[in-house]
Amino acid sequence: MNMSRGQFFRKREFTVLGLIVVLAIIFSLTTERFLSVSNLTNLLVQLAGTAISAIGMTMVIITGGIDVSVGSILGMSSVVAGKLLMANFPVVVILGAAIATGLLFGFFNGSLVAYGKIPPIIVTLGMLNIIRSLLFQLLGGRWISGVPPAIRVIGLGKWLGIPISMWIALILILFFTYFLNSRPLGRAIYAVGNNIEAARVSGVNLTRTILFVYALTGMLVGFAGLIYVARTGIVQTNTGTGFELEVIAAVVLGGTSILGGKGTIVGSLLGAFLVGIIKNGMVLLNVPALSEGLVIGALILISVVIDVVRARGERI
Repeated sequence: MNMSRGQFFRKREFTVLGLIVVLAIIFSLTTERFLSVSNLTNLLVQLAGTAISAIGMTMVIITGGIDVSVGSILGMSSVVAGKLLMANFPVVVILGAAIATGLLFGFFNGSLVAYGKIPPIIVTLGMLNIIRSLLFQLLGGRWISGVPPAIRVIGLGKWLGIPISMWIALILILFFTYFLNSRPLGRAIYAVGNNIEAARVSGVNLTRTILFVYALTGMLVGFAGLIYVARTGIVQTNTGTGFELEVIAAVVLGGTSILGGKGTIVGSLLGAFLVGIIKNGMVLLNVPALSEGLVIGALILISVVIDVVRARGERI
């Protein structure tokens, strides 16, 4: 009995894929626009930033950590990119600045967790509020708009009918899937999440591993910030608000254990699709926006309960 239950929960990716198919059928039957080319393209465009950020968040959660500051980091990276765009800096400089902004805050988060031994939730919750305050000060309560069209191709351009931003996300997902499964540092990430003391005894550099996952997450979120600006053409004072919930939901729903040690980036991609389809379908059905948080929050709780039940079953 316990074995069959464990096997079921280990197939979370297949469960999520099944939910995606079921929801797609439901929304296609209840709305006329869901299967339209324009709506599906828009869904992929919106998913790209979440999928890219989920790569780093997957690694953070596998180590047993969490980063709730990614929404604010996305907002700050968007502000930096937007201001440089309005100042007509070269695209390469803007790309580097957005990624460097994310890296800076991710490195700071990782340093406090790795060297300061401060719980990740405390570090990143504090950083969420600090960055949000800095972002508001930089914008002075005003929006950035009228972004030059040259950068928009990153957010809105398409190749073979698929948004360029999603192609970038898929390439990154393939690369970091290989990294997690085949490289020593990737295996060290799993080792830290499974048993941090055993990892230390076996020679894993805990400080380097933890610092790496938070810094990488910051970099990827910084790049997602640039994609956001390229897609929307504006930066608001509330840019990135709630983004952390989407990313964490995608990762947890995709099968990454909130307890650490288990998870896949492909699963997180499926989780991102699940979250995106739910949000998109609710918009098409004219469901109040506040209900999105209710549904996604409930799904996160269900996923955590599954993790706890699975962990208990494996100990029996």
